[in-house]
Amino acid sequence: MSTMSTDSVIIGVDIGTSVTKAVAFGRDGRAVASASRPSRLNRLPGGRVEQDLEDVLRTVGEVCREVAAALPVPPAALALTGQGDGLWLRDAAGRAVRPPISWMDGRAGATVARWREDGTLRALYALTGSGVFPGCHAPLLAWLAEHEPESLERAEVAGYCVDAVAQRLTGVIGVDAADASLPFLDVTTRAYVPRALEVCGVAGYARLLPPPAAPDAVARLDRAGARLLGLPAGLPVTAGPYDLPACAIGSGVREVGDGLLIVGTTLASQVLTDSVRIDPDGDPAGMWLCTPDPDRWLRAMPAMVGTAALEWVLEFTGATTAELDAILEAAPPGANGVTALPFLSGAGERAPFVEPAARGRLDGLTLAATRADAVRAVCEAIAYAARHCLEAAGLSASLALCGGGTRSTAWARLFADVIGRPVRIPDEPEVGARGAVAVAWRCLGDPVDAERWRADSRTVEPRADLREVFEDGYAGYRARLGQALAGWRATGPRSRARATGPRSRANSGTH
Repeated sequence: MSTMSTDSVIIGVDIGTSVTKAVAFGRDGRAVASASRPSRLNRLPGGRVEQDLEDVLRTVGEVCREVAAALPVPPAALALTGQGDGLWLRDAAGRAVRPPISWMDGRAGATVARWREDGTLRALYALTGSGVFPGCHAPLLAWLAEHEPESLERAEVAGYCVDAVAQRLTGVIGVDAADASLPFLDVTTRAYVPRALEVCGVAGYARLLPPPAAPDAVARLDRAGARLLGLPAGLPVTAGPYDLPACAIGSGVREVGDGLLIVGTTLASQVLTDSVRIDPDGDPAGMWLCTPDPDRWLRAMPAMVGTAALEWVLEFTGATTAELDAILEAAPPGANGVTALPFLSGAGERAPFVEPAARGRLDGLTLAATRADAVRAVCEAIAYAARHCLEAAGLSASLALCGGGTRSTAWARLFADVIGRPVRIPDEPEVGARGAVAVAWRCLGDPVDAERWRADSRTVEPRADLREVFEDGYAGYRARLGQALAGWRATGPRSRARATGPRSRANSGTH
């Protein structure tokens, strides 16, 4: 029998790419206090994107102090989640040996392109089922080994955002299995595959990879962490899963075949499965993610497109997000013949295909085209990209929708129309922190009522009268994408990447 009070709350901290949020949840799954702080994202020449670990820790401390001050009772625990991928190199004390490299980083684009041509990507995919993109561990380790080996020699840990923060709060070096899933882990055994490091040419750095923590691992806030957060030393701390699986848990993905689409800066599509089946002849994209249940995995297709593409077209046309619903209603389905490919990330695309050279397009423009046509075309293209990812991930049951894009009623309806099935939108927007809190309660031996948490949501139904329009639109999108892929792969990013080169030694390690 649990000894925890029914009034207990746990603070969930979601350490995003540009914003850190803390939300305290009661056992009914509802938020009782929250806070957020922006963190710095440093965009540098050559597609490099880096962060500052000390700045990230500052944001964690500030949001935790603000939330704790608003609570009617002290928190029972602290639950961490946040951005995945990238490369957060630290020493034994948890200090960054160089600025953390973001998952959005594109410096290793030429490495990924070379690996695709020489068979490395397919060999790695056959071993672990992991697709590779420029901002993940394998190409970043390889890039540093070639251009900045001194950073790797100084490091004791090659980890991720969540475990970097956890190490500084608890003194424990570890990594959640979800974070470690890409790209070197056998997710069925939760052990690294030595051959996977070998094919990527980074076997010499295996010492930097901490073994995945047990699913029920709980650490304790140490004195340094307690001073930073203003919370008592000894407070239980859970670290992970990272934001993709945490959002799936927080939004009520429970049954095999259930899916989640996160409409954020990027799109993240995930489907829960009870088996891992790697097709060595399939497109080497996406990933298999461990969950807190050893016999359940998430098949994830985290695309690089999302609200960032929407924000670009809104700014390009002189519109704002507040106008989005009205703009979408001002243009008919099909956007009067205007079409788009929404691949605007400088790092290209990573799901459901890997292509560092992928770039965006607007087609079908005439003098009669309006800004509403352009905006709707991009919104429809993002929805088509989401459907492509969900199909590749194996969606077969219910679908939840979350993220900033769901604030637009018209765009949420568009996703339902394009995907062709009802979408369930949780009432609580911070589903990542919510999922981390649910995992924390489970680790403390007092799991929440998952059905009760799932019930707090609304459902958007697809419109039957538009089904044919969007089926035709999706077929057209896939055809245009196929043609574009052939062109991108014929040219590749090598010439652009060579122009950027490694950072000069004078700038190495600076922010």
